[in-house]
Amino acid sequence: MSTALQLNPQHHWPHAVGVLTVLLACTLALYFSTASAIVGIWWSSETFTHGFLVVPIVLWMVWHKRAHLSHLHPQPNGWGLVALLLVGFGWLLGDLVAVNAVTQLALVSMLALLVPALLGLAVTRALVFPLVFLFFAVPIGEFAMPQLMEWTADFTVGALRLSGIPVYREGLQFVIPSGNWSVVEACSGVRYLIASLTVGTLFAYLNYQSTQRRVLFIMVSILVPVLANWLRAYMIVMLGHLSGNKLAAGVDHLIYGWVFFGIVIMLMFWVGARWSEPEPSVSAADLDSVTLNKTLTGSAVAARPRFEVAAVIVAIIIALPIAARWALEHSNVTAPVQLVAPAKLSPGWVLDASAPVVFRPAFQNPSADIHATYVQGPERVSLYLGYYRQQNYERKLVSSQNVLVTSKDADWAQVANTSQNIIFDSEQVTIREGQLRKTSLSSSPSDERLTVWQLYWVNGTLTASNALAKLQGALQRLLGRGDDSAVVILYTPKGEANQGAQRLQAFVQTNGPGIIRLLEATQQARPSP
Repeated sequence: MSTALQLNPQHHWPHAVGVLTVLLACTLALYFSTASAIVGIWWSSETFTHGFLVVPIVLWMVWHKRAHLSHLHPQPNGWGLVALLLVGFGWLLGDLVAVNAVTQLALVSMLALLVPALLGLAVTRALVFPLVFLFFAVPIGEFAMPQLMEWTADFTVGALRLSGIPVYREGLQFVIPSGNWSVVEACSGVRYLIASLTVGTLFAYLNYQSTQRRVLFIMVSILVPVLANWLRAYMIVMLGHLSGNKLAAGVDHLIYGWVFFGIVIMLMFWVGARWSEPEPSVSAADLDSVTLNKTLTGSAVAARPRFEVAAVIVAIIIALPIAARWALEHSNVTAPVQLVAPAKLSPGWVLDASAPVVFRPAFQNPSADIHATYVQGPERVSLYLGYYRQQNYERKLVSSQNVLVTSKDADWAQVANTSQNIIFDSEQVTIREGQLRKTSLSSSPSDERLTVWQLYWVNGTLTASNALAKLQGALQRLLGRGDDSAVVILYTPKGEANQGAQRLQAFVQTNGPGIIRLLEATQQARPSP
């Protein structure tokens, strides 16, 4: 042991750690807006408050590995530079279309990749778990919320019916004899899932040595909170039903949920601890390290790695996306959007200026929008165009906040969401078809409903996919064509026998070209850079 420790100065660890620290600080400074956005979400969202603990835990895990690391030979690695370059390009694409998840994942990836780029693969292998755990700092996971909500509703309704309680369900809302219930964001269980996965992963690392046991426990930490949330939702509804809605009402059901979740997680850890594996002794780990790295350390003083050269190359690579973003931003011309609803889209459909706004889509901060109703005899179709230009993190077309209706909408609830192929302006495209109804479930199913069609127009391309809209937007910006985009939403009363969809199809066949011409004219009015 004493011989090994005397070799440490030959490994140049103090110098390597100093250069790495400077690079980490420079990266955070260059990408300060992304880093501050991560911290802002930690601060504002209870779902991701654990992010404040991730970095201290990672530093502790690295410190815990110091005896093992002391026998390794830090050496810059070229593959790490290539990976940094690719991740930096990913950050640029994400920033061009203002996707927080992409930019934040890219930033954390950059921070992690500084280790192999500067210290080499041997050090990276020793620190692979702390580097992977660092990704729990990224506030991501809410993309799973719609699916988790759907599963929760499926289980709850199924369990209620098995319990002999009649249920009428539409979408995420359902009615039982004692009252109305709805599965909203807080009922999705995503908080339970993220908390369980974070703590469960750390528990697996500290208590198991074999990869198989670690992976198995991490899988359990994903499955258990999902099942626990289903049971929680069912028990909350049953408590309300059996108590005449005196129990589990209001905020109480959230409190009961966290208590139930805490008990379940404690049981999971108690069971998992029964199969814990003792950590190898430090001396044994050290001997293994010396054996594995004998060829690197040798008996003579190794040549000093060129950390400064590697640091300069890394600094240039991580600065490239920022420079490219600045150049693209300053090549664009900011101009206000002029968007006016035409009095007539086609000879048969005319604007009804006196028509009230029945439904307003929840699309935030467009550069300009129009909301108009067109009539042809007794037929009535409403058109919403939300136009976006100079998009940023506060104003963007595709966002988790931009939906047809929110779960808190006081008037409308979405009870169906499908897709279908239609002909739009002589082009076959896939559109989203939603069905809305008044939020009161106490009335009959024949009450007023709307059939809604939605698709995106991105610089001349039509798509209903969020991902394709984002990719197309990033490509157009990289090519210097700007970021002009719009959401096209059509809605009409549903009627009987799918009359609403038929009416919308007839409207699109006649007026689709006029809508596209309106969008193209708005884009062409933008001054060239």
